Amino acid sequence: MFIKKGIIFAATLFASTIVLTACGNSDDSASSANEGTTEESTSAELQDGTYSLKETNFDENGWRVLFDLTVSDGKITESDYDYEDADGNLKSENEEYQENMSEKVGVGPADYIPQLNGELEEKQDPSEVDAVSGATHSSESFIKYANQLVDAAKEGNTDPIEVSN
Repeated sequence: MFIKKGIIFAATLFASTIVLTACGNSDDSASSANEGTTEESTSAELQDGTYSLKETNFDENGWRVLFDLTVSDGKITESDYDYEDADGNLKSENEEYQENMSEKVGVGPADYIPQLNGELEEKQDPSEVDAVSGATHSSESFIKYANQLVDAAKEGNTDPIEVSN
């Protein structure tokens, strides 16, 4: 019994050592090369222009995403993400929607839409934008669509992106 436990312990220790060794980074030059990475290197790849994305269909609540991204001097200078209804009204300006959503989850579109836009302008990288608690679905679509617009900006492709939702 003692020998069996010892063999199991040794095998587990050996396997753990191999896994930890494989996951480690033994190349110090790679880690030091990444230490100087800043948001400048991320946005330097972006080509100046205005990049647009629009959902082609309205959701079950009557809204669809409109998203414009402006790049100047290789940096995101303006992020304009919002939703519009069939009449062209913006969700971020809809006081009734703001009040109803705020009562239910503590945050409304007048809160989270400017927050998401501002965070992208500040961080220059959609993957660095934090999801807003209470607006998870909108945060996820913002990040997904921002990535598509950043990819277009890297290519310099200013053709509008239409998303069939």
